[in-house]
Amino acid sequence: MKRRTLALAATALAAALVTTACGGDADAEAALDPDKLTVYSSQHENLTKAWADAFTAETGVEVQIRSGKDASMGSQIVAEGDRSPADVFLTENSPAMTIVQDAGLFAPLDAATLAQVPQSLRPSNGQWTGAAARATVLVYNPSKLPESQLPKSLMDLADPAWQGRWGAAATGADFQAIVSAVLATQGEAKTSQWLAGLKTNAKVYANNIATMKAVNAGEVPAGVIYHYYWYRDQAKTKEGSASTKLHYFGDQDPGAFVSVSGAGVLKASKHAADAQRFVAFVTGPKGQDVLAKSDAMEYPVGTGVAADPALPPLADLDPPAIDPATLNGPKVVELMTGADVL
Repeated sequence: MKRRTLALAATALAAALVTTACGGDADAEAALDPDKLTVYSSQHENLTKAWADAFTAETGVEVQIRSGKDASMGSQIVAEGDRSPADVFLTENSPAMTIVQDAGLFAPLDAATLAQVPQSLRPSNGQWTGAAARATVLVYNPSKLPESQLPKSLMDLADPAWQGRWGAAATGADFQAIVSAVLATQGEAKTSQWLAGLKTNAKVYANNIATMKAVNAGEVPAGVIYHYYWYRDQAKTKEGSASTKLHYFGDQDPGAFVSVSGAGVLKASKHAADAQRFVAFVTGPKGQDVLAKSDAMEYPVGTGVAADPALPPLADLDPPAIDPATLNGPKVVELMTGADVL
């Protein structure tokens, strides 16, 4: 596909998405210092800042951050092309990375950097790498949904028996990444059928936290979210999760999808060596330790760095085997739009 076509597709994707992930809106007008390393980030702002501060303390390299949403920021990089001021791109979910990857805008990462992350948590093409991970879970209210009645598969939620009985932040980038896993494992026809069931059965909420709170309040018996929203609430007041539990699908089900947050270096980087150092730091022991000790409750992906002890081991989740490089965000938006979910 030619770059112009990719740029148009990515722009259309950004326009179609009404994202509700945790990053702030991109401020295209913000002045950037050309002498500083520039990170475009749709990761959690607190985590990105913690990584940047630790990197600066380690290396003396000053970092500036431009924050935005997953797909819109990826589309911005594609639109900027080789004129982009971005040196590094960080995301919450892999599909935003594939927008930039498919436009040919990433520089290959150093082999030593790639070696810091297991192959299952980074794309096979070596153009970018995983920096963190989050697990798909079903949050449920035992008073409304006994454990014996839990669905065996995420795909079951399209059955008529689940009408009005589950919720999701279907318009958000997080959920759309989960749909990309359905597409990757089930194919287009089954994904379209599942989305038709979602349209009929699910209650749509503004974001993952709203979904969890609705389940906690008994408004719906269950909801599809990422794990860390529940664990963050449990570690604090439990205000939004006290009456709920988590169900892990396992068995390589689409509902066991582990979404990889990405980190990559742009070909257009004016500070390529420092950009490579930044990604190496973030995915190395010190950067992954910053993640593990933060309140993000996401999984570290670096070899040898343990997650918060409250989390079930990542190795025990039995997710489907999916190459993050193959997740197709634009096709997901097309299918969700066709199903009148977006």
